[in-house]
Amino acid sequence: MNRVALLFQGKKETERITGFITRTVDEAHAGGAVVALSGGIDSAVVGALCVRALGKGRVTVMLMPTDHTPDQDTQDARDLAGSWGVTRYEVPISKTVSEIIGSSRVEGTRIANGNVEARVRMILNYYHANSLGYLVAGTGDRSEALLGYFTKFGDGGADLFPIAHLYKTQVRLLGAYLELPKEIVEKPASPQLWPGHRASDEIPADYDKLDIALHCLYDLKMKPREASREAGVTASVIARVLSMHRLSEHKRRMPPSLA
Repeated sequence: MNRVALLFQGKKETERITGFITRTVDEAHAGGAVVALSGGIDSAVVGALCVRALGKGRVTVMLMPTDHTPDQDTQDARDLAGSWGVTRYEVPISKTVSEIIGSSRVEGTRIANGNVEARVRMILNYYHANSLGYLVAGTGDRSEALLGYFTKFGDGGADLFPIAHLYKTQVRLLGAYLELPKEIVEKPASPQLWPGHRASDEIPADYDKLDIALHCLYDLKMKPREASREAGVTASVIARVLSMHRLSEHKRRMPPSLA
């Protein structure tokens, strides 16, 4: 059986997204955009698209490494910022994170502690964006959104999400079209919220198969068995995808209220 394909035209998609960025910033009467640059593919693509849409003078990038952020990731982010000619602020966050965790009277889990890192970065993004009169451009993609693989009010906190409609594999294709460095386009997804943290430790399958499964389930509305066959994954992987999506629904909605 032919596999479902996740293809798109790089030129058309670039024009579509840059138009969206420009409209969103202009409609908000904002001066530009702030992007958190990690050295990974998602933030690199968002940064490149913001520069194309707004010009280098209206884009500020934030590098916010921790003590366990790989040096290569930080250097890749510096190199990208330098090649774009944008304003760059580098703010190490480990001391701030430690102070927040240390002020608590409960023993934090690894995930709870890691989420502090994501939320400190969100605070710094907004501090700079508010100070400059800019918007925060989020770097999340559709794969992460459907799985809930992001920190609520952390990397999930932004004013616009330029690539939230693209699956991870599509983001890599777009990165190649934008002529980003090959080492960034092919770099394994690694949130780095703790030492050695990689997406492959937490997601049900590699993105090349996972994205097909997500597309089949949530875009094409296929039954689980059919999605399993099309994506070439086991029934247990599909069950895990469905569970992650269901349990993370609160992340994709406004907080419930009686209003």
